[in-house]
Amino acid sequence: DEFNRIDLEVLSVVAQQILTIQRAKSAKLTEFQFEGSTLPLKMMCNCFITMNPGYAGRSELPDNLKVLFRTVAMMVPDYAMIGEVMLLSSGYLEARPLSRKIVQTYKLCSEQLSAQDHYDYGM
Repeated sequence: DEFNRIDLEVLSVVAQQILTIQRAKSAKLTEFQFEGSTLPLKMMCNCFITMNPGYAGRSELPDNLKVLFRTVAMMVPDYAMIGEVMLLSSGYLEARPLSRKIVQTYKLCSEQLSAQDHYDYGM
């Protein structure tokens, strides 16, 4: 999670480890050598990383790690639409205006209340 917050030296080591696993998968091996140990390999295993490139304190991934992954763009979900569907599926008849009010309430809470771990205003 958020790989671009990890030190570059560590990311370089991680890139080599991931490359070892990917090469074993490409060769369709059932076992492979990983840092001196023989490990079983399940062909259904995968590796995913997340990162938020626009935030302070984040760095770019090294090229040897970038080439091992495919880029997928994400966007902020439409919370009002999600809320509307959830309310409709629960039997509410006026789901659209209610979902907008709920989203607005959570938005105001997240902006105006103090930041504490037990508050979570996401969906």
